[in-house]
Amino acid sequence: MTLQGVILDIDGTLVLSNDAHAQAWVEAFKKFGHQIEFEQVRPMIGMGGDQIIPKLVPGLSSEEGEGKKIASSRKELFLDKYASNLAPANGARKLLLKMQEQGLRLVVATSAKSEELSVLLKIAEIDDLLEETATSSDADSSKPDPDIIKAALHKSQLQPDQVVMLGDTPYDIQSANAAGVDVIAFRCGGFDDAQLAKAIAIYDTPADLLAQYDNSPLSTGSSSLV
Repeated sequence: MTLQGVILDIDGTLVLSNDAHAQAWVEAFKKFGHQIEFEQVRPMIGMGGDQIIPKLVPGLSSEEGEGKKIASSRKELFLDKYASNLAPANGARKLLLKMQEQGLRLVVATSAKSEELSVLLKIAEIDDLLEETATSSDADSSKPDPDIIKAALHKSQLQPDQVVMLGDTPYDIQSANAAGVDVIAFRCGGFDDAQLAKAIAIYDTPADLLAQYDNSPLSTGSSSLV
């Protein structure tokens, strides 16, 4: 099947934000009396709060009580304290412009909430390039469950074999694969090649992929994704 669209993760893929998310979680948990180390939560970044909170503090839920307060505090910390210092991944905007030039439809699939996504898209300098987004609000469960990827497919009206996803975490790969979608992974999110092994290709940054575009799975000259 010829490639027709690309599903985009944002955090760690197009914005260098994974460390900031982890630090915000550490501070939010501490505010409510839970001593969580950066090294505990950093490997979980890429999952949504509905997955992270009960893994770190069993019995808590992001939907109610103290867990919900922790999730809310984490969002406030991220937006108010950390977002202003974030930078786009190298080549993020140029890669998206190239994909659009090639006629590919672009749709976001992120565990972020809509308020955070708006900020992240501006940081990545791509807020004017994207119309279709699927966030945690569109799904019952966040990554690594496939709900958000399925929501992105529904919004783009494309089939799994007509798209590829750009991501940076093993949770992107797990969620996309569960929805029948292949993933091109980036190392700039801080995960190593062994953790990204189920991706169909791995690049350092969006700029690295752009430099090798014609020989990559994104090339529309390819008759299929493999």
